[in-house]
Amino acid sequence: MRILVWHVHGGWMDAFVRGPHEYLIPTTPARDAWGLGRGGRAWPASAIEIDPADVAHAEVDVVVLQRTEELDAAKRLLAGRDVPIVFVEHNAPRVDVPNSPHPFRDRDDLTIAHVTHWNALMWDCGTTRTTVVEHGVVDPGPRYTGSLDRLGVVINEPVRRDRVVGTDLLPRFAAVAPVDVWGMGTERLPELGFGDAVVARGDVPSDPMHTALAERRAYVHPNRWTSLGLSLLEAMHLAMPVLVLATTDAARTVPGEAGAIATDVEELVRASRILIEDPDEARRRGAVAREAVLARHALGRFTADWDDLLDDAVTRGARRDRAASAPTSAPASATTSAPTSAATSAAFEGSLR
Repeated sequence: MRILVWHVHGGWMDAFVRGPHEYLIPTTPARDAWGLGRGGRAWPASAIEIDPADVAHAEVDVVVLQRTEELDAAKRLLAGRDVPIVFVEHNAPRVDVPNSPHPFRDRDDLTIAHVTHWNALMWDCGTTRTTVVEHGVVDPGPRYTGSLDRLGVVINEPVRRDRVVGTDLLPRFAAVAPVDVWGMGTERLPELGFGDAVVARGDVPSDPMHTALAERRAYVHPNRWTSLGLSLLEAMHLAMPVLVLATTDAARTVPGEAGAIATDVEELVRASRILIEDPDEARRRGAVAREAVLARHALGRFTADWDDLLDDAVTRGARRDRAASAPTSAPASATTSAPTSAATSAAFEGSLR
């Protein structure tokens, strides 16, 4: 297939473009949010940069959206062509939970693909067709050494997002061992006055970051209210033991023997002390973490699930097109006791979707 998709969430795209398709990625000279293209990432050649002006004449089988405003942009670029659409909902709702109406609620022209079952549970999508494709990540390999008596965490925009991602909890872990923080916007961490034990490491490319992260004794995942973080899954792939706040869908992925998982922060802090003091125990729990994440979030499972969803979206789109182009009525026949219009048949078919 040829898939039109914007480069929005880099970590998710790293896995998505590893499928057996061609990925047309809008690219502009500004390389901004609407034209980032490959963004300098080492993606397969099947991830193809395309000028937005060329989309109208390109063969496109399906559109995969990640922002609600992309729907209008896609229709504009496709010059009115009716192409099947899948919307990836990366986020948990933030307003009026659990009665949160999804922006694409009650639509019949697209499918919403949630990245966690928690998100699917919490969003009210009405009659819109929904499914769940859980995250997969490119395996960085079991790099864990745990040679440093320090803790690691990856948080983008830790100051702006603060309590949502649990930035305020970091000093409690820093009382046990220094906490190194990677991610976008980490240079602002000194503004919070946490002291020298919470160290900003900056926005570092994934490969050197994974190597450095794996030197830390354990990974801390303090997120209160986000989708299951890709950085957590990557840390587990590294064979790091993980200390995880048991919110949203974390419990589905993280067994207790992989480190510790709890809503009691002090329980996680106590576990961090055990791991700092006992490198062998940390290594044992890290091995459990890697085994667990490979069982649920392997890249092959992710791309296979997406293949099934894309095939389904295209099939449904073709069926809808046939129904729309069929005659609205049929001439009466003396030999037909109960004539049925094409519109009635299409309506009946739609009721089965």
